[in-house]
Amino acid sequence: MRIRNSLFALGAVALMAAAASHGLASSHREAPGITEDPTADNTDVYAFRSPDAPNTVTLIASYVPLELPYGGPNFHRFSDNALYEIKVDNNGDCMEDISFQFQFRTKVKNPNTFLYNLGPIDSINSPNLNVTQSYTVRMIKNGVATTLGSNLLTAPINVGELSNPDYDTVAAQAVHSLTGGGKVFAGPRDDGFFVDLGGVFDLLHIRVLPGNNGGGVDGVACKNAHTIAIQVPITMLTDDGTMKTDPAAASSVLGIYASASRRAVRVLKDDGPAATGGAWMQVSRLGLPLVNEVLVPIGDKDKYNMTHPMDDVDNFGAYILFPEPAVLVNLLFGIPIPEGPRLDLLDILTPNGVAPCDMLRLNVAVQPSADPSPMGALGGDAAGFPNGRRVFDDVTDILLQVIAGGVLVPGFNVSPNNALGDGVYMNDKEYLESFPYLASPHSGFDLCADAYQPAVNIPDPPKTVEVNVANFAFTPSSITIKKGDSVKWTNTLGFHNVKSTSGPAAFGNGSPAGAGWTFTHTFTTAGTYTYICEVHPTTMAGTIIVE
Repeated sequence: MRIRNSLFALGAVALMAAAASHGLASSHREAPGITEDPTADNTDVYAFRSPDAPNTVTLIASYVPLELPYGGPNFHRFSDNALYEIKVDNNGDCMEDISFQFQFRTKVKNPNTFLYNLGPIDSINSPNLNVTQSYTVRMIKNGVATTLGSNLLTAPINVGELSNPDYDTVAAQAVHSLTGGGKVFAGPRDDGFFVDLGGVFDLLHIRVLPGNNGGGVDGVACKNAHTIAIQVPITMLTDDGTMKTDPAAASSVLGIYASASRRAVRVLKDDGPAATGGAWMQVSRLGLPLVNEVLVPIGDKDKYNMTHPMDDVDNFGAYILFPEPAVLVNLLFGIPIPEGPRLDLLDILTPNGVAPCDMLRLNVAVQPSADPSPMGALGGDAAGFPNGRRVFDDVTDILLQVIAGGVLVPGFNVSPNNALGDGVYMNDKEYLESFPYLASPHSGFDLCADAYQPAVNIPDPPKTVEVNVANFAFTPSSITIKKGDSVKWTNTLGFHNVKSTSGPAAFGNGSPAGAGWTFTHTFTTAGTYTYICEVHPTTMAGTIIVE
């Protein structure tokens, strides 16, 4: 199946389209089979250049959906019988070239008590911890296995104020250095995803239309997950072991997905734990948020979890060409949407010409943003989703706007298509500014804050203002826009060009040319800009005020 355009060739606007194949609740309980195996259920995957360590990449995979913080006495944990993996494709062929493997082991010190801990927990190896988990990290690269860390302790459960008088200090001890560079963390975290689950699954019920200014209820608020986070040098992941500097190069794009596997054979016994054996069989996977949860129908969801990304086009390509959520948006809100086949959505699977499959794509040649936007590319932030995924990126709102055609499809970038959202615009806890970035887990003792998020005034999404170039004039000649907005000039008659003469930053489209050209510039700095046509500088002049 041929894909039409490179994501980066289309530019930052095209990046926005990538969200169209991302779901509305990330990947919590997304398939019938995995609902019976929550410790293997991959809920979220994040991949981004680390903002505080930009020569590294942080990869995060969370498991065990919608954990109740007070879910004891047998609190949630990683499974000792699962193989957890985070996989990286560095040559664009949809096959992993590097796999980070994590295997856990649980130890119960005193089996004659029901308590998780016997007193205050003041360290990750506190004698008061009755139940501990340790793990091994291996890297499989070019078929060679390397142990990066072993007998590493996980962070403990945040039981409550008596059990965990200084939880954050103890949890920080669960950040371990790795052989060869980098660091790793495993343990409970606040579930960093935010979405109105109740509204989404009630026939996409947006409580306060159009949904981009609050009024929703965060269905993931007050819930935890079990997280594996690893931060490694970019040079450990790239195909040739170098830092990438060309955002347009295919080799700058990494494909990332996570999975969980079980042994093929499990034998129940009446005198002890079940016995397992045979090959590892994949039971869960996740790349782009919510492909399986929303785009793949019920009958194929388990198949998706068991199959490999390289087969996605053959197995599930039709569900992207004719996405069911788009039909639902049309039926519920009565707004026009692009008809299938949605080739604009296929473009997102092939940034810089890589093969199409469901992997989270991260361009490591793009620097972290100094002014990040949770709307990612829709907010003018090329370092954000769908270029990788940061913990704070609002993938739900991005999806709704893209699936309605309100981003890339001509004629559909209008309200309300480009303003849809679920009414939830931030996480219920503040993220960390450093590794592992996801917030500390909710305490089982504390009263959790209300999940309702009141309506607020959120700036309108970026817009593009059209300027006609003809009859020795720019029409309109004076424009007022906001930071992040764009101006598109179209020459319909004569021999002209656009060249700035004053303002905070220069812009222009080069030498004068005849009718038929277009030129678009995005203004990211406030101020007053003036420009001319160099052929007719006295009669063809314009002003742009950026607020």
